[in-house]
Amino acid sequence: MALVQNFPFLSIILSLSGGVVCSVLKGKNARNYCLFVLGVILIFSLSTLGYVLRTGEAYNYMMGHFPAPWGNEIRVGVLECLMASVFSAVMMLSLLGGMHHIFEDCEKTKVNFYFTMVCLLTSSLLALVYTNDLFTGYVFVEINTIASCALVMVRYRSGKALVATTRYLIMSLLGSGLFLIGITILYDLTGHLLMQNIAQSVAMLFATGTYAFPLAVIICLFSMGLAIKSACFPFHTWLPDAHGNATVSSSAILSGLVLKGYIFLLIKIFYRVIGMEFIFQDKATNVLFVFGILAMILGSLKAMREQDLKRMLAYSSVAQIGYVYLGIGLGTTAGLTAACLQIIVHAITKPMLFITAGGFMDVSGGSKQFRDLQGAGYRDRLGGLAFVVGALSMIGIPFFAGFVSKVLLTTASIEYASLKTIIALATLAISTLLNACYYIPAMLTLFTHPKEDRFGSKPIKLHRSYIVALVVLIVFNFAVGIFSQPLTEAIQSGIAMFR
Repeated sequence: MALVQNFPFLSIILSLSGGVVCSVLKGKNARNYCLFVLGVILIFSLSTLGYVLRTGEAYNYMMGHFPAPWGNEIRVGVLECLMASVFSAVMMLSLLGGMHHIFEDCEKTKVNFYFTMVCLLTSSLLALVYTNDLFTGYVFVEINTIASCALVMVRYRSGKALVATTRYLIMSLLGSGLFLIGITILYDLTGHLLMQNIAQSVAMLFATGTYAFPLAVIICLFSMGLAIKSACFPFHTWLPDAHGNATVSSSAILSGLVLKGYIFLLIKIFYRVIGMEFIFQDKATNVLFVFGILAMILGSLKAMREQDLKRMLAYSSVAQIGYVYLGIGLGTTAGLTAACLQIIVHAITKPMLFITAGGFMDVSGGSKQFRDLQGAGYRDRLGGLAFVVGALSMIGIPFFAGFVSKVLLTTASIEYASLKTIIALATLAISTLLNACYYIPAMLTLFTHPKEDRFGSKPIKLHRSYIVALVVLIVFNFAVGIFSQPLTEAIQSGIAMFR
């Protein structure tokens, strides 16, 4: 076995142990160690991505070299490594972009707690990406839930943050419970927890026509459970409060990464555990397609009514998640390719928008209300530029990342050639128009000089970490928007390895 093949396992262990180390370090030392861990994980993920691209084959890694049922496995392919690379890079940039807010919003003695939770959250996201065992997936789903709720609750001065965390926890635990029940029934039917073993047993059950109803229930439980946890419409009600009341880095991490981890796990279950032909046969894709359509429209309508910048961005996330479920709901390889690209596009764009929201709050007396944000784009010019880039990407303007994902969704819808095509194309057009209807007024507000200049109009000195995060995210956005072909090909290669 090549040394690089150990890197995914080492990444999970390193981030888990990083949580332990950060818990005993002081605030700045915990910050430095957490960033070091994320940097190492990014290098590991990129190295492994290069390895699987060269070999053209996925591989299974047995922890401790013990086979199931005594040991555990992770599976490493192009798509898994690509997602791990994006997740670790965005996690680091989200921390850097809101770093000074972390030290302002946390009690001095609990700053290390924040970075402890970030390390645990990173380990859970990596495990959801790489796991080849359903029960291991459930264990890290719970770790993910605890860590993400802790990141919302960290704003100790905000009573609203505690209420938002409670709602988030209740909804998330409901989703976890449904997911666990699905695993239990599936294990009872197949006697396996490893994904490829389950897939073989499920194929036999479908071929013989036995246990058709329990299998339909299992698909429903998995879909509903992970849809709730990923804030898919109509299970999104906890999301605006959680994002609106969390500290800046937490909002960026939750929107850009946490929700995507659950969606990616659902994709793995559909393609590698149940099988898309059986998912398609049970009409589960139709339900997800409808949920995606509704999210794209109603999420945007909600965003249009918001006067709070962070809540507007939260409802925008509901709409953008709808694009992912639209792609999955098409039930085709082209649809899944578009969905995976949308996951990456949203992961690099929405954290940038939440980070700029934090910058605008800094130059507007801490307010998130649009009435107080007039002229904020002049007071924080880099934030203003980044917000314009992110907004145009979310609308789907050419040369920005969001344009590419919308084009792929459009071509995937046309390939389907059915009633879904008409519905999908009409919804994509309407959603794009609605995105423009709230992002363009937001940009105009940020670059409109207020009648009463309460906060001044001169640019302020920006934190170095804030500058680095926004510049890198802007570059990422243009890179994906202009040079999307290699990324699309990598996604297609990863999907081919799923089979």
